[in-house]
Amino acid sequence: MSPCPRYLAIDILCQWQQSEQPVDALLEPRLQTMADARDRNLLKAMVYGVLRQRGTIDWILGRLSSTPLPRLKPSILQALRVGAYQIFCLDRVPLAAAIHSTVEAVKKMGQPRWLTGFVNGVLRNLGRRRQEFMEDVRQGKAPAAALFNHPDWLLKRWRDRYGVSGMAAICRSNSETARLCLRVNTAIISVPDFLGVLVEKGISAEPGALAPEAVWLEEGGAIADLPGYAEGWFFVQDEIAQCIGGLILPCPAGNYLDGCAGLGGKTAVLAGIAPDGVNVIAVEPHRLRQGMFQENMARLGLKGVVLFSGTLAEYAASRAPGDFAAVLIDAPCSGLGVTGRHPDIRWQRQADDLPTFQANQLAILHEAVPLVAGGGVLVYATCSTEPEENEAVIALFMKAFPQFAIENAAGSLPLASRHLVDESGFLRTIPGFQGSDGFFAARMKRIC
Repeated sequence: MSPCPRYLAIDILCQWQQSEQPVDALLEPRLQTMADARDRNLLKAMVYGVLRQRGTIDWILGRLSSTPLPRLKPSILQALRVGAYQIFCLDRVPLAAAIHSTVEAVKKMGQPRWLTGFVNGVLRNLGRRRQEFMEDVRQGKAPAAALFNHPDWLLKRWRDRYGVSGMAAICRSNSETARLCLRVNTAIISVPDFLGVLVEKGISAEPGALAPEAVWLEEGGAIADLPGYAEGWFFVQDEIAQCIGGLILPCPAGNYLDGCAGLGGKTAVLAGIAPDGVNVIAVEPHRLRQGMFQENMARLGLKGVVLFSGTLAEYAASRAPGDFAAVLIDAPCSGLGVTGRHPDIRWQRQADDLPTFQANQLAILHEAVPLVAGGGVLVYATCSTEPEENEAVIALFMKAFPQFAIENAAGSLPLASRHLVDESGFLRTIPGFQGSDGFFAARMKRIC
C-alpha cells in the first residue's frame, strides 16, 4: 500500500523547515517508494505548490487561525499549509476530500484530538470563505508577500531593479509549475529522433529556441521513466545553462577544466564540445555529489572525463601553472535565479547571505587563475539574479587580476541566443524570459 501523499507532504515540509536541506533531496526518495503515478504527481504538486504559494497561504491561514502561525507546532503548520493549498489552489481535489485526508494525516501523526479538531476547523472555515479570499487576492487586497509569494526583502530588490511590472512578471513566472528542459546527448541520438520517440510515447515535447540540443516537455512523472534515460540519451539542464558551457569557445588548443562540477551537467557540455585529444577534468569536493556525478557520466557514456575528488584549491596546488586552455567556474551561489524550479530557495535565503556568497565566489576565482594558460579562457557563471554575485564579482576580480580582459559573450553563443548578452558583454537572463531561469555568465580571456 502506497504511503498517504498528504502525510508524506507534511512530513517532507517539516523536514525541510528543520534541516534546510534542498526539498528535492527530501522528496525524491519518497517518490521512489510510491507505486501509483497519481500519488507521486499529487505529492509533488502539494510540496512544490505549498512552497510556490506560501505567501498567499500563510496570509489566509493567519486570518483564520486563532494562534499566530509562528507559535504553531511545525507539523500542524505544515498540515494547514498542505490542506489550504488543496482547497485554495487545486480545483480538481473536492473540498471534503481535501479536508478529510489532511485531518486523517494529522491523526496518523499521533496528534491529540484537540489539534486535529483545530486543523479541521481552520480548513472548513477556509472552504466556506474561499471565494472571499480569492476575490481579495484578485483585487490586490493583500500584502505584497501574499500577492507575489516571495519574501519582502526579495520583492523590494526586484522592484527597485526591474520596476513593479518587472518584479511582478518574475514572481508570476516563479509561481507557475516549471517545465522540464533536457539536453539531448547527440553523440547517441539526434534531437529529431529523440522528439520522435517522445511523440510515439505520447509525451508532449518541443525543441528549444535558444540552444540546439534543448528539448522542452511538461514536467510530470519520474525523469528515470522517460524513454532513453538508462541509455544516456539526455540529461536535465536548463536551456541557458546549456549555452553557458559553450562560452569557453573559441579557446586555444588544450585541456578543459570544470572547477565546480556538481552533478556534471556543464561537464557533459564541455565533454560534448571537446575536440579529440582534449581532456576534460572535473573538480567536485562533496562525496554525495561525486557519486551522482560518476553515475551521470557513466549513463551518458562520457568515459574520458576525469574527476578530482577534492577542492579547487587542492587541485590547483597539484598542477603546473597554465595547464588549461579553458576553465569554467559555475560558482556556488544563492540560487535566486531558479526559485521557480526550486521554490524552497526563496524562503531560505536572506539579504545578508549575499556577501558570504560573494566572498566564496571570489575565492574560487582566485584559485582558478593560475590554472588558465596564456590566451586561455575563464568563464564565470551563477544561477543568481543578484548583482553582488554577478557583475560585482567580476568587477572585483578584474581589479585584482588585470591580466584578464572581459570578452563579449555573444561571439560564443548560438545565433538564436545572442540577444541575451547585455551591453557589458555578459550573458544574463531573468526568470520567465522565454521559459528559462535566471542566469549570469561572463567570459574572460587571459591576455598576459
